[in-house]
Amino acid sequence: MVLAAGRGERLRPLTDTCPKPLVEVGGKALIDHWLERLAEAGCSRAVVNPCWLGERIVAHLGQRQRSTMELLFSPEPAPGLETAGGVRQALPLLDAESFLVVNADVYCPLDVAAFVRRARQRLESGFLAHLLLVPNPAHRPQGDFALGEDAMVYPDAQEARGTALTFAGIGFYRAELFRPLPAGVRTPMAPLLRAAMRAGKVSGERHDGPWVDVGTPERLEALRRQLSAANEEKA
Repeated sequence: MVLAAGRGERLRPLTDTCPKPLVEVGGKALIDHWLERLAEAGCSRAVVNPCWLGERIVAHLGQRQRSTMELLFSPEPAPGLETAGGVRQALPLLDAESFLVVNADVYCPLDVAAFVRRARQRLESGFLAHLLLVPNPAHRPQGDFALGEDAMVYPDAQEARGTALTFAGIGFYRAELFRPLPAGVRTPMAPLLRAAMRAGKVSGERHDGPWVDVGTPERLEALRRQLSAANEEKA
Protein backbone atom coordinates (compact mmCIF):
# COMPACT_ATOMS: atom_id res chain seq x y z
CA MET A 1 0.00 0.00 0.00
CA VAL A 2 1.26 3.46 -0.93
CA LEU A 3 -0.08 6.11 1.45
CA ALA A 4 -1.12 9.17 -0.55
CA ALA A 5 -3.89 10.89 1.43
CA GLY A 6 -1.91 13.67 3.14
CA ARG A 7 -2.68 17.35 2.62
CA GLY A 8 0.96 18.45 2.68
CA GLU A 9 0.33 21.57 4.77
CA ARG A 10 4.02 22.40 5.19
CA LEU A 11 4.56 22.32 1.44
CA ARG A 12 1.93 24.96 0.75
CA PRO A 13 1.35 26.81 -1.55
CA LEU A 14 2.75 24.10 -3.84
CA THR A 15 0.30 21.53 -2.50
CA ASP A 16 -2.67 23.88 -2.87
CA THR A 17 -2.80 22.81 -6.51
CA CYS A 18 -0.59 19.70 -6.61
CA PRO A 19 -1.19 16.71 -4.33
CA LYS A 20 1.95 15.89 -2.38
CA PRO A 21 2.49 12.44 -3.98
CA LEU A 22 2.70 14.11 -7.39
CA VAL A 23 5.42 16.57 -6.40
CA GLU A 24 8.30 15.97 -8.77
CA VAL A 25 11.83 15.00 -7.77
CA GLY A 26 14.47 13.55 -10.04
CA GLY A 27 12.27 13.93 -13.09
CA LYS A 28 9.25 12.03 -11.80
CA ALA A 29 6.50 12.21 -9.19
CA LEU A 30 7.31 10.97 -5.69
CA ILE A 31 4.69 8.24 -5.95
CA ASP A 32 6.14 7.06 -9.27
CA HIS A 33 9.51 6.42 -7.62
CA TRP A 34 7.75 4.02 -5.25
CA LEU A 35 5.61 2.32 -7.85
CA GLU A 36 8.68 1.63 -9.97
CA ARG A 37 10.56 0.15 -7.00
CA LEU A 38 7.57 -2.01 -6.11
CA ALA A 39 7.26 -3.30 -9.66
CA GLU A 40 10.99 -4.07 -9.79
CA ALA A 41 10.60 -6.04 -6.54
CA GLY A 42 7.90 -8.21 -8.12
CA CYS A 43 4.83 -6.55 -6.59
CA SER A 44 1.74 -7.49 -8.63
CA ARG A 45 -0.83 -5.28 -6.88
CA ALA A 46 -0.66 -1.95 -5.07
CA VAL A 47 -3.35 0.00 -3.24
CA VAL A 48 -3.28 3.82 -3.17
CA ASN A 49 -5.51 5.91 -0.86
CA PRO A 50 -6.17 9.27 -2.56
CA CYS A 51 -7.81 12.07 -0.59
CA TRP A 52 -6.63 15.68 -1.06
CA LEU A 53 -6.86 16.44 -4.81
CA GLY A 54 -7.38 12.70 -5.12
CA GLU A 55 -8.85 12.93 -8.61
CA ARG A 56 -5.49 14.21 -9.84
CA ILE A 57 -3.69 11.25 -8.30
CA VAL A 58 -6.14 8.81 -9.88
CA ALA A 59 -5.81 10.53 -13.28
CA HIS A 60 -2.01 10.53 -13.08
CA LEU A 61 -1.78 6.87 -12.14
CA GLY A 62 -4.35 5.98 -14.77
CA GLN A 63 -1.78 6.96 -17.38
CA ARG A 64 0.77 4.44 -16.10
CA GLN A 65 1.44 1.18 -17.88
CA ARG A 66 -0.28 -1.46 -15.73
CA SER A 67 1.00 -4.56 -17.48
CA THR A 68 3.17 -5.58 -14.54
CA MET A 69 1.24 -4.22 -11.54
CA GLU A 70 -2.44 -3.71 -10.85
CA LEU A 71 -3.34 -0.42 -9.14
CA LEU A 72 -6.37 -0.24 -6.86
CA PHE A 73 -7.76 2.84 -5.13
CA SER A 74 -9.10 3.23 -1.61
CA PRO A 75 -10.38 6.85 -1.64
CA GLU A 76 -10.80 8.59 1.70
CA PRO A 77 -13.18 11.37 2.73
CA ALA A 78 -11.63 14.72 3.72
CA PRO A 79 -9.57 15.25 5.79
CA GLY A 80 -8.47 11.62 5.49
CA LEU A 81 -8.43 8.67 7.88
CA GLU A 82 -4.80 8.99 9.03
CA THR A 83 -2.36 6.14 8.52
CA ALA A 84 -3.84 3.28 10.55
CA GLY A 85 -7.40 4.24 9.58
CA GLY A 86 -6.42 4.32 5.92
CA VAL A 87 -4.83 0.88 6.09
CA ARG A 88 -7.87 -0.49 7.96
CA GLN A 89 -10.21 0.75 5.23
CA ALA A 90 -7.99 -0.75 2.51
CA LEU A 91 -7.80 -4.26 4.02
CA PRO A 92 -10.39 -5.76 1.61
CA LEU A 93 -8.41 -4.43 -1.36
CA LEU A 94 -5.06 -5.53 0.06
CA ASP A 95 -6.59 -9.01 0.44
CA ALA A 96 -3.52 -10.43 2.20
CA GLU A 97 -2.50 -11.55 5.66
CA SER A 98 0.68 -9.44 5.46
CA PHE A 99 1.72 -6.50 3.31
CA LEU A 100 4.14 -3.62 2.82
CA VAL A 101 3.05 -0.03 3.54
CA VAL A 102 5.11 2.98 2.40
CA ASN A 103 4.60 6.74 2.60
CA ALA A 104 4.38 8.27 -0.86
CA ASP A 105 6.11 11.44 0.38
CA VAL A 106 9.26 9.59 1.45
CA TYR A 107 12.19 9.26 -0.95
CA CYS A 108 14.21 6.13 -0.22
CA PRO A 109 15.89 3.98 -2.90
CA LEU A 110 15.37 0.90 -0.76
CA ASP A 111 15.96 -2.68 -1.90
CA VAL A 112 12.29 -3.50 -1.41
CA ALA A 113 12.53 -7.21 -2.14
CA ALA A 114 15.32 -7.72 0.40
CA PHE A 115 13.46 -5.72 3.06
CA VAL A 116 10.30 -7.75 2.53
CA ARG A 117 12.23 -11.02 2.79
CA ARG A 118 13.68 -9.99 6.14
CA ALA A 119 10.32 -8.68 7.33
CA ARG A 120 8.51 -11.89 6.41
CA GLN A 121 10.95 -13.88 8.53
CA ARG A 122 10.15 -11.66 11.50
CA LEU A 123 6.41 -11.89 11.05
CA GLU A 124 6.63 -15.66 10.67
CA SER A 125 8.19 -15.76 14.14
CA GLY A 126 5.19 -14.00 15.67
CA PHE A 127 5.68 -10.26 15.21
CA LEU A 128 2.85 -8.04 13.99
CA ALA A 129 5.04 -5.40 12.36
CA HIS A 130 8.58 -4.93 11.07
CA LEU A 131 9.68 -1.30 10.72
CA LEU A 132 12.46 0.48 8.87
CA LEU A 133 14.19 3.01 11.15
CA VAL A 134 16.66 5.71 10.14
CA PRO A 135 19.13 7.97 12.00
CA ASN A 136 17.36 11.04 13.33
CA PRO A 137 17.29 13.89 10.79
CA ALA A 138 17.88 17.48 11.87
CA HIS A 139 14.14 18.20 11.87
CA ARG A 140 13.42 15.29 14.24
CA PRO A 141 16.36 15.02 16.64
CA GLN A 142 14.35 13.18 19.31
CA GLY A 143 13.38 10.34 16.96
CA ASP A 144 10.26 8.20 17.24
CA PHE A 145 11.15 4.77 18.62
CA ALA A 146 14.26 2.82 19.56
CA LEU A 147 15.78 -0.36 18.19
CA GLY A 148 17.14 -2.79 20.75
CA GLU A 149 20.02 -5.22 20.25
CA ASP A 150 17.36 -7.95 20.11
CA ALA A 151 15.96 -6.31 16.92
CA MET A 152 12.79 -5.42 18.80
CA VAL A 153 11.42 -1.89 18.57
CA TYR A 154 10.58 -0.04 21.79
CA PRO A 155 8.46 3.05 22.44
CA ASP A 156 11.46 5.02 23.69
CA ALA A 157 15.25 4.89 23.79
CA GLN A 158 15.53 4.45 27.55
CA GLU A 159 13.52 1.24 27.50
CA ALA A 160 15.63 -0.15 24.67
CA ARG A 161 18.88 1.01 26.29
CA GLY A 162 19.87 2.44 22.96
CA THR A 163 19.66 5.49 20.76
CA ALA A 164 16.29 6.69 19.49
CA LEU A 165 15.72 6.41 15.75
CA THR A 166 13.13 7.84 13.39
CA PHE A 167 10.44 5.71 11.76
CA ALA A 168 11.07 5.84 8.02
CA GLY A 169 7.41 5.55 7.04
CA ILE A 170 8.12 2.09 5.64
CA GLY A 171 6.86 -1.04 7.34
CA PHE A 172 5.65 -4.59 6.80
CA TYR A 173 2.53 -5.57 8.76
CA ARG A 174 0.15 -8.35 9.60
CA ALA A 175 -3.47 -7.58 8.75
CA GLU A 176 -4.49 -8.66 12.25
CA LEU A 177 -2.82 -5.54 13.65
CA PHE A 178 -5.49 -3.43 11.92
CA ARG A 179 -8.58 -5.65 11.94
CA PRO A 180 -9.74 -4.68 15.46
CA LEU A 181 -9.92 -1.00 14.44
CA PRO A 182 -13.32 0.48 13.52
CA ALA A 183 -13.65 0.93 9.77
CA GLY A 184 -13.94 4.46 8.41
CA VAL A 185 -12.63 6.15 11.56
CA ARG A 186 -9.58 8.44 11.70
CA THR A 187 -6.88 6.47 13.50
CA PRO A 188 -3.19 7.43 13.78
CA MET A 189 -0.50 4.78 13.45
CA ALA A 190 1.86 5.70 16.31
CA PRO A 191 -0.44 4.72 19.25
CA LEU A 192 -1.28 1.43 17.54
CA LEU A 193 2.41 0.64 17.06
CA ARG A 194 3.33 1.62 20.60
CA ALA A 195 0.68 -0.70 22.01
CA ALA A 196 2.09 -3.54 19.88
CA MET A 197 5.63 -2.64 21.00
CA ARG A 198 4.61 -2.91 24.66
CA ALA A 199 3.31 -6.39 23.86
CA GLY A 200 6.68 -7.28 22.29
CA LYS A 201 5.19 -7.63 18.82
CA VAL A 202 7.22 -5.13 16.74
CA SER A 203 10.64 -5.79 15.22
CA GLY A 204 12.74 -3.47 13.12
CA GLU A 205 15.98 -2.75 11.33
CA ARG A 206 18.20 0.29 10.85
CA HIS A 207 18.68 1.86 7.43
CA ASP A 208 21.72 4.11 6.95
CA GLY A 209 21.23 4.71 3.24
CA PRO A 210 19.52 7.63 1.49
CA TRP A 211 16.19 8.67 3.00
CA VAL A 212 14.30 11.96 2.88
CA ASP A 213 10.91 12.88 4.29
CA VAL A 214 9.87 15.46 1.68
CA GLY A 215 7.85 17.54 4.12
CA THR A 216 8.99 21.13 3.59
CA PRO A 217 10.04 23.32 0.63
CA GLU A 218 13.61 23.32 1.98
CA ARG A 219 13.87 19.52 2.10
CA LEU A 220 12.24 19.25 -1.31
CA GLU A 221 14.74 21.63 -2.91
CA ALA A 222 17.67 19.94 -1.14
CA LEU A 223 16.58 16.55 -2.51
CA ARG A 224 16.16 17.97 -6.01
CA ARG A 225 19.68 19.40 -5.91
CA GLN A 226 21.07 16.13 -4.60
CA LEU A 227 19.45 14.05 -7.33
CA SER A 228 20.42 16.56 -10.03
CA ALA A 229 24.05 16.44 -8.90
CA ALA A 230 23.96 12.63 -8.87
CA ASN A 231 22.60 12.57 -12.43
CA GLU A 232 25.31 14.97 -13.59
CA GLU A 233 27.99 12.72 -12.10
CA LYS A 234 26.56 9.72 -13.96
CA ALA A 235 26.55 11.68 -17.21
